[in-house]
Amino acid sequence: MRPAIFQLDWRSEFQRLEGAYSPATMRSYYSDVEAFETWCRENGISAPFPASVETVCAFLGDQGRSKASSTVRRRLYAIRKVHRLLGLPDPTYDEEINLAFRRVRRSKLVRPKQAKGMTRAYLDRFLNSEPDTPWGLRNRAMLSLGYELLTRRSELVALRLEDIEVRDDGTLRVLIRRSKADPFGEGRIAFTSLRTAGLVREWLEWRGEGIDWLFCPIYQGKPINRSLETTTVKRVVKNAAKRVGLDPEDVDAFSGHSMRVGAAQDLLKRGFDTAAIMRAGGWKSINVLARYLEHAEHNVWG
Repeated sequence: MRPAIFQLDWRSEFQRLEGAYSPATMRSYYSDVEAFETWCRENGISAPFPASVETVCAFLGDQGRSKASSTVRRRLYAIRKVHRLLGLPDPTYDEEINLAFRRVRRSKLVRPKQAKGMTRAYLDRFLNSEPDTPWGLRNRAMLSLGYELLTRRSELVALRLEDIEVRDDGTLRVLIRRSKADPFGEGRIAFTSLRTAGLVREWLEWRGEGIDWLFCPIYQGKPINRSLETTTVKRVVKNAAKRVGLDPEDVDAFSGHSMRVGAAQDLLKRGFDTAAIMRAGGWKSINVLARYLEHAEHNVWG
């Protein structure tokens, strides 16, 4: 065991994780450990590491009163990770910890919030609402491509020009290299329609050469050679929903995940089975996909 652990800067140890985890995962780790550190300080615990079983149980119970169980579970994993990186005894596998987390889960018997699906009908309206500006060109291509590839936000903004290949029929073959379910970047292949290929081509003609990323920010009317933030995808979807005049409640229900959800629902309505939809979207868990599809099922036979 390392000496004088109590004052050791865990942030320097977390730097060892850089490159092994996605930037989003790293941000979550830092945020969650900082939340535990702050909670300990506010509760008179001067040395959060190594944490006792009693301290972690109390932290989980307190967090469970205001946070979703998924957030509490993520913070538990972060505490586990920091103990391992610091070479400390890990308290998080104690049975009391398991019981504390089960109490949090049972106290929040609510269904996960489901993003509203951007189905083909919504997609068509959103595309028509985009203005004839550089931003509109980019956003139309993003919305259409994200829908047809069933991408996550992170997958969409990670696409590079080298991942796109024009086929003989004018459609696109796209390599989606990395995702939450594919952390080592083995990738999956997806294809587009002619319409989407045309929208991507129009965007690229305006964007020009010298940009590594397929989609990039636009500053003062000029493309910037860096990737978009994932929050941009969410903003593009919500802004389109506002422009077409949807109710505020519906606008709020849309998210950056809506393209993926809506495309999966449309595939189900068209008669594709669950296995085919899982392959198309790169899903590993049928339980997650089932939540996306349940809102579409009542329309399958109607």
